[in-house]
Amino acid sequence: MLSRSLLTAAAFAALCATALAAPSPTVVNSQAAAWQASPLKGTQMAPIVGNPSGAGGYYAYLLKVPAGVRVPAHFHAMRETVTVISGVMMFGIGDAMNVAKMLTLGPGNVVSVPAGLHHYAMAKTDAIIEVSGIGPDTTTFVHKM
Repeated sequence: MLSRSLLTAAAFAALCATALAAPSPTVVNSQAAAWQASPLKGTQMAPIVGNPSGAGGYYAYLLKVPAGVRVPAHFHAMRETVTVISGVMMFGIGDAMNVAKMLTLGPGNVVSVPAGLHHYAMAKTDAIIEVSGIGPDTTTFVHKM
């Protein structure tokens, strides 16, 4: 009986220690984010968590996209999930941009794009989006730029 009580107490102490040692959450305010140049011309990015270039790890970053910016048809090696934080984005599937067939995505809308799916996007208004996935975050354009 005593050994069972000691075992229970030891397990509880280990769980409490793990809970106390848990990492703090990452909080990013898009208005005060550490914006930096992005590889996509005209846009800026702000890291949230992880390294988009790293293999096998979760990453998330904010992307500030000015109105009118177009991202030509491309695909990714891994699934990419995009959440519209503010503004209006347009999203389409295929090898060439067709504005008439694009979906309109506003704040709170999410699109999760499977690996290898050819897609394109454009900002209808100034927008901030969150991009997340499992690295590495690669982009291959369908047509040479």
